This record gives sequence, structure tokens and C-alpha cells, in this order.
Amino acid sequence: MTEKVLYQHGTLGALMAGLMDGTTSIAEVLKYGTLGLGTLHGLDGEVIFLDGEAYQGRSDGALIHLSGEESTPYAAITAFSADRSFAVKQLSSEALKEQILKDEAGKNLFLAVKISGLFKDMHIRIMPKQEKPYRRLAKISESQPEFHRSDIQGTIVGFYTPELFQGVAAAGFHLHFIDDEKTFGGHILDFDVSQGTVEISQMESLMQHFPTNDPTFIQNEIDYADLAAEIEQAE
Repeated sequence: MTEKVLYQHGTLGALMAGLMDGTTSIAEVLKYGTLGLGTLHGLDGEVIFLDGEAYQGRSDGALIHLSGEESTPYAAITAFSADRSFAVKQLSSEALKEQILKDEAGKNLFLAVKISGLFKDMHIRIMPKQEKPYRRLAKISESQPEFHRSDIQGTIVGFYTPELFQGVAAAGFHLHFIDDEKTFGGHILDFDVSQGTVEISQMESLMQHFPTNDPTFIQNEIDYADLAAEIEQAE
């Protein structure tokens, strides 16, 4: 049986601190999986990996298919294979998250999450592209474009990260959305499910990849003092 691996390039902590230059390609990330999320060089929008394809939700509200040549400072992906699935109806995002963690009997594992169906409400944000000198991500999030859709069919993808790994990724649920028409997507702030199917996969290993050829990453003295609070604000 193939081991279930979460592959991550870069860390959220470094991204939060303003290290936003792309340090690997989307095509390289896709070698490691089919489902996940990330961003592009300069914090340019929200990346959604679904069924082995990559899409970018842009700050103007558009969604485009990526060629693979684009670069990313941060991305997480897995070769998704569900351990279990269950149907849901008329649930808020918080109620659904609580149900997932209760069913998993704990909060100490990385989980890959895929939720497909009809969503009564979908509230997303999309980070706008930044130019150097980069600001810290929490500051950028204060003016991020936000979008709402009602009664929209689509798929949520993302991960649950244990508290112990805050900074490597975002502790708790980090989820992105893409609609079935491939015209709308981004980082989820909140949602309500009308009806859908939840698929969960327990990650057995975390493969953390660092941009060792990027002098900025290697030499930067990152200020982690307020990292947890900044991640909570931005997410």
C-alpha cells in the first residue's frame, strides 16, 4: 500500500514574514500529488490543485488554468486517496469541521480534505499580487478582496494541520474552493453546505521541502514573535 504523504514546498511562517518570491515551479509541485493549495510568486492569488490540475484565483475575481511554468513560494499537495467518505446536508463550516475532527478521534494528524457538492454560501478571499519590498502577509490581508457566491456547485480542497505544526502550515483547517465551472475560486473564509460528500485522507508523512537555492530564504532573519497571531488574522 502506498504511503500517504503531504508534500509542502516552503513554509507558511516564511510567507507570513514576507518571503514571497517563487522558489519552485507549479509543475514541480504537481509531481507530488493531485490535490492541494498554495499561492504564486509575489503572493499573486490563491492556487487550487484538483485532480492533478492547477488553477489560480486572481484578485480581480477571475480564475485561470495554470500552465505549470508559474513559480510558487508556498504550496502543499498530496496524491489524494480517501480513507473514508460521508454525505452531509445543511451544515455550517464550523459544524462540519467539528464533525470531521470528532470522527477522526483527535487533532494530532494531518488530514487532507475534499468536500464536493452544493454550497448555500461560499465566502472567499484572494490575496492581491505584491511588489518588492514585500510587506508582512497579515498587513496585506487587511485590504484583501473578498467575494461571495450563493447556491454554487463546486469542490473544497485543503488540509487540517495539528497545532504543533503552526508556522510550518496554518494550524487548523486551511481550505480553498473551486466551482465546477472553473470560473470562481480562492481561499475560504466561511461556507455553508446545502448537500455534499466529504472525503478524508489521513496523512502518514510530511515531506517538507526548503528552497535551498534561494539566498533570500537562507539569509533572512525571520521575526517569528507574533507569528501565531498573524496567521490567525490572515487565515
